[in-house]
Amino acid sequence: MKKVLFLLFFLIFISCSNNKTLKYSKLKGLALGTSFNIIYHDKFDNINEKQIDSLIHLVNKSMSTYIPNSDISKINSGDTTVIVDNLFQEVFNKSNRIFKETNGFFDPTIGILVNAWGFGPDGQIKELDSLQITSMLKFVGFDKVKIENEQVIKKYNHTYIDFNAIAKGFAVDVIGRFLEQKGINNYLIEIGGEIRARGLNQNQKPWSVAIEKPNFDGSRSFQTKIELINESIATSGNYRKFKIDSITGNRYAHTIDTKTGYPSKSNLLSVSVIAKLDCADVDGYATALMAMGFKESKQFLKKHIELKAFLIYGDENGEIKTYKTGNLKN
Repeated sequence: MKKVLFLLFFLIFISCSNNKTLKYSKLKGLALGTSFNIIYHDKFDNINEKQIDSLIHLVNKSMSTYIPNSDISKINSGDTTVIVDNLFQEVFNKSNRIFKETNGFFDPTIGILVNAWGFGPDGQIKELDSLQITSMLKFVGFDKVKIENEQVIKKYNHTYIDFNAIAKGFAVDVIGRFLEQKGINNYLIEIGGEIRARGLNQNQKPWSVAIEKPNFDGSRSFQTKIELINESIATSGNYRKFKIDSITGNRYAHTIDTKTGYPSKSNLLSVSVIAKLDCADVDGYATALMAMGFKESKQFLKKHIELKAFLIYGDENGEIKTYKTGNLKN
């Protein structure tokens, strides 16, 4: 899933000439079909890009649907002998919890329809009809898969597991835990817009990031600034990633409604979730809220006060409005 959190590094590095600033290191590269950026304070200078690449490789090998010989690809192709690693099991368990909490709005088994609509690695159906969608919905439901003896058991062979809506956030967590094991407690990690921040920036202030405006003309600007205090943030949006039907000209959003099998008709344009949780968690919640729509998201957030959120939506008059939870100070 393409994320739209716009990390504005000038917000992080503002006033770098201040005498109170500390020397922070930076690493950047490619990861999970996008890029990563890491900013951290390490007085021993013992972190390098190869170490980060190795961690990303582990995540890809376990759960990338774009790699044919990954564990998840083998499972999706029908291999029942795969022994899943601890990374896979953690993401599976997180997904199961969020699936239950969101009443199925977050559901990694929607992968078969993600593919059918052309947003996955394979299996696109160019003239997808209602009968095909209804047929595929039979295989959707995270309660139809389980792990026993480190193996994934599927009720239906055609069930396709897709962790792409949570994997980037999880990769951020894997890197963050590695840094903390090395004694690094002041850092910010970003992969494709998903962010985990700990400690303070080089100005000894909270890390600052910005949420992008939903501009439909391709331009980029930011809506608001968010301060992160030992928190993670993930943003999901539909206004950048979509497909246009070559026959009807209709635009299809990439978030697939797990209830109907069709692209979500949510009036939300962007959802940002912030919490003192793993980045994988807020990644999953952002995806679920995006599918719920504005009204149901507000109700969900009232029950989950551990989550902060900033929502951008279109009202009944087509005007763009914003909403933030009362616990979000920015």
